[in-house]
Amino acid sequence: MRVIAVLFAFMIYFVEEGVDVSMSFDGIVTRAVVRELERVLETGRVAKIHQPFKTDLVLVIRARGKNHKLLLSAHAQYARMHLVKETPDNPPEPPAFCMVLRKHLEGAVLESIEQVGYERIVHLNFRGKNDIGDDVTKRLVVEIMGKHSNIILIDAESQTIIDAVKRLSPAVNRHRTVLPGATYVSPPDWGKLDPAKAERDDFLKRLDFNAGKLESQISGAVDGFSPLIARELLHRAGLPTREAVVKAFLDLQAELRSEAFHPAIYRSENGKDAFHVLPMSHLAGEEAFASVSAMLEAFYARKAESDLVRQRVSDLHRIVTNEKKKNERKLKKLQTELREAEDVERYRLFGELLTANLHLAKKGDRELEAVNYYDEQQRTITIPLDPNKTPSENAQGYFRKYAKLKTAKKEIVKQIEQTREEIAYLESVAQQIETASLKDIAEIREELEEGGYVRRRTAAQRKAKPQRPEPERYVSSEGAVILVGKNNRQNDYLTTRLASPDDTWLHAKDSPGSHVVIRGKTFGERTLLEAAGLAAYFSKSRLSSRVPVDYTLIRHVRKPSGAKPGFVIYDHQKTVFVTPDESLVARLKENAKG
Repeated sequence: MRVIAVLFAFMIYFVEEGVDVSMSFDGIVTRAVVRELERVLETGRVAKIHQPFKTDLVLVIRARGKNHKLLLSAHAQYARMHLVKETPDNPPEPPAFCMVLRKHLEGAVLESIEQVGYERIVHLNFRGKNDIGDDVTKRLVVEIMGKHSNIILIDAESQTIIDAVKRLSPAVNRHRTVLPGATYVSPPDWGKLDPAKAERDDFLKRLDFNAGKLESQISGAVDGFSPLIARELLHRAGLPTREAVVKAFLDLQAELRSEAFHPAIYRSENGKDAFHVLPMSHLAGEEAFASVSAMLEAFYARKAESDLVRQRVSDLHRIVTNEKKKNERKLKKLQTELREAEDVERYRLFGELLTANLHLAKKGDRELEAVNYYDEQQRTITIPLDPNKTPSENAQGYFRKYAKLKTAKKEIVKQIEQTREEIAYLESVAQQIETASLKDIAEIREELEEGGYVRRRTAAQRKAKPQRPEPERYVSSEGAVILVGKNNRQNDYLTTRLASPDDTWLHAKDSPGSHVVIRGKTFGERTLLEAAGLAAYFSKSRLSSRVPVDYTLIRHVRKPSGAKPGFVIYDHQKTVFVTPDESLVARLKENAKG
């Protein structure tokens, strides 16, 4: 429930930078939702009303012996309506609009659900009683129109607005005022064709095949047709000749008239997934659902989680990158200091020779040519002098620098090693962030908090106690269990506590990445290569080919005392070469579900 609340909250406040997902929720999807809600909710009674967030409502409707949760959202990017199983926690005090709805709709019967043409506008008509006991009809208008989305409660008879989720004054929109007491005005009718009734000639008249941009022309001409549907139509048409386009339109029209909806989510490699209720033959990765609401709930939950991960990844990646750059600058400075320290004996030599030849120098000299008693090959040596100091002061300066650098050299070497370890650690965190899930991101943040890289959240912000790390579970083609650490906490727990001495441990060679463990001894070469594939994929070398992956028994893996999270040393290893494959990862993950 807590995770669902986080996802809902994120969907309310996050502004997506990618595709407008409201374009998938077009007039045809709206028609499918309305048909589903008619079957499930009509004649049901409103039991409860909640407003968990500014633009989201949840109506609990008792119908056919069961409680159903209807989500209505007027969010700028995620506007939609559908049944849900999970809902977020409600605020301590209900918002004003929620109180208005409770006054007018709680206990009312949902008499009908109507879509305006094939627009993304739906009327929910409720029959209830007024203050003196007379029957009245109130209408909840759901307008799904991107950033202009709204949910408006009106008196059905007088068309007077009672209230709205988003009030619009004449100063905001002089053509359409949405305020209590104003008359409800429908959004403008753009005169588009009815997709279920349009004749072939009417459809053809709206298109100019010489003007190009047929996709935009089609979505602009037909009510309920989104760019997604237009792309599907043109894909079915193949060569966009008049007859081919008309035939594809008529085929889609027949599917629409039959209302044999096929709700499915289509997964894409670039992360811009889509959904629809008509088959999308131009898209791949189809995942079918039993109902439209199940499809929409799954899509928006994943979308919210994906975007939330992306936002948090961006924040953590920036922090880690800045820390890495800071340490790289520090390393460069230390290496310069080390080069100076390597020349420490030269400063002692300058001091001794200058002391022996003080009579040859005077204040104001910039250098002294002196006999080098310590080197038979180089009989003379030039000693740089500070003209503002006496010869004696120059000599003492060289002795002090010699003493300081001699002491500092060991410390510099130590700091260089620590800084390199710090850079390697930050590189490993950066790699883990790239493939992190929402849970992984939370664990990575806690790790960075403990390391002092991120400001520690208060106890109230953390709420839940830290849980035991849970490495990702996969199953090989041979049935062997493979565990993968997705962050340093999981890596340490998996390698030092969870795995048994005879389990096999794998890691991408000389590359930041996940610890991978094959449980048990009974597995073949195929499992070894699949586990190596996971180690290569979850590493910095995931985009390379023939990635070297070391493997050895857990008994040969050790974590040095005081080492950074995720750092281990190992021996008795062998190496295999594999090419990372995302489809392999998906297949082994699917095996784990079976």
